[in-house]
Amino acid sequence: MIRIHGLNKTTLLDYPGHVAATIFLGRCNFRCPFCHNGGLVLNPDSQPLIPEEEVLTFLKKRIGILTGVCITGGEPTLEPELLQFIRKIKEFGYLVKLDTNGYKPEVIEKLLAENLLDYIAMDVKNSLEKYGQTAGAEHMDTEKIKSSIQIIMNSRIPYELRTTVVKEFHTRQDLLDLAEEIKGAKAYFLQGYKDSEQAIQQGFHSYEKEELEEIVKILRPIIPNIQLRGID
Repeated sequence: MIRIHGLNKTTLLDYPGHVAATIFLGRCNFRCPFCHNGGLVLNPDSQPLIPEEEVLTFLKKRIGILTGVCITGGEPTLEPELLQFIRKIKEFGYLVKLDTNGYKPEVIEKLLAENLLDYIAMDVKNSLEKYGQTAGAEHMDTEKIKSSIQIIMNSRIPYELRTTVVKEFHTRQDLLDLAEEIKGAKAYFLQGYKDSEQAIQQGFHSYEKEELEEIVKILRPIIPNIQLRGID
């Protein structure tokens, strides 16, 4: 059985264009210091568990009301039962969106090969040179990140790549280098950082809105479909 640690029964934000439910899985192979889901990442066993059957029963009852399901974490691709779980959701006729950090390209490839995903969102943390530092992972194989980016960008489903911009981790040059890695992406979002009590480490800062707008102008020749998200 898949380990489910949270269920947001209705959201208009997590799956673009759809009324959806969001399912939170635990565990993560990254330790991004600015991560907002610190409990799920650092100590998932301390979080309440929701039985899989309870979630599936809820989704069955909401057929015709909800149109999508977003699966997030933690890092969902670490779950051995992920494919089987999504197959059950697809039997209800739902569209499925996956949020991932992209460190398990082989899982993403399997999900796409079986037509189990309708939308995928990957967090691209930083330029490859600073990826491990930003992700809080000492031994980082950036070839896995590059592979996932290419798999997603070559897929036939809608996708987005996104970066949470943190002043302490991202320079303009870092973001330029990152943009070259995802050149031609159909959708790329820069997200402003907001400090949170649930963050693994607190005290980081976002760039001001005007600074982020300037960064977007610099990156747009490389990625025309770049947008800001979550900026007041």
